[in-house]
Amino acid sequence: MEQMRVGYQPLWRIRLKLWRKSLANNWAIFRKSVIGVIGLAIIIFFGIFGAFYPVYQVIMHNSFIYDPIAGYALDEPSNPAPPSWRHPLGTDPIGRDIMSQLMYSTPREFMLGVLAALISVFIGTLIGAISAYYGGFTDTFFMRTADVFMLFPFIATLIVLSAVMKLDIFKLALVLGILGGFGGITLILKSQALSVAVKPYIQAAKVAGGSNFHVIATHIIPNVLPISFLYMMFNVTGAIFSEAALSFFGLLNIRMSWGLMIHTTDTAGYLLGSSLIYYWWLWLPPGLSVTALCAAFYLVGRGLDEVVNPRLRER
Repeated sequence: MEQMRVGYQPLWRIRLKLWRKSLANNWAIFRKSVIGVIGLAIIIFFGIFGAFYPVYQVIMHNSFIYDPIAGYALDEPSNPAPPSWRHPLGTDPIGRDIMSQLMYSTPREFMLGVLAALISVFIGTLIGAISAYYGGFTDTFFMRTADVFMLFPFIATLIVLSAVMKLDIFKLALVLGILGGFGGITLILKSQALSVAVKPYIQAAKVAGGSNFHVIATHIIPNVLPISFLYMMFNVTGAIFSEAALSFFGLLNIRMSWGLMIHTTDTAGYLLGSSLIYYWWLWLPPGLSVTALCAAFYLVGRGLDEVVNPRLRER
């Protein structure tokens, strides 16, 4: 009896150990992907870069104001001013510090991309699991809905919506999440859910008296989540690019973003002719930031593909 008590472990502790072991194994596989590790390093860099915005403001501008318009270069004889010690990336045509704007915008780009991807993956996973489990009319309805959402050009739809309503970061994330969740990701996740729904343990759960909700929530969705997390990385890339495109056209109701920085440069006429090269600090930092962060999440997604897809591990 004493030996049984000593060997007894709560179920939550056993599950925690299994989760840690699985996480360690997946991390070992992910580390072998060079592009995945590079993407993760870029994401970490941008995370630290955005977090140091208050420190930068205090050190360079003696200001605690967390505002993108802080750091007016009143000490510069003319604006836009080239990079200097006080303004490492120069100033924009209005006299605002480029570095301040970059650092201020970084957390908002993260928030937009991750929030939009979470909403999209949540909707796509739920609809995919329900469609695969019930089939019939339910499956047909959701799949035809996905076809309709995929018919409309993505950026053009966002432009029309921005003309109807004022889109800020949260509203844009919600719109991007809904458009993505009811679109192509549903078809992909439904295919994955179908491969799970025909497994013998699903039938065993039904025979044992498990409700439809129990089977979907306990057996189907957890087995679809790895592929869902993979496509979440790709959705972050799409959300960040969409925001940059809409901000460049001046269609978003936001204070500052990387796309808006390029928009300011364009409206001031510094993206034309020789000004494009001479005033490189106005468009190159935000342009590289958008490209690098989008590429980083894509690379992480490619690295996770080797974790989720056993066939890639065997090559």
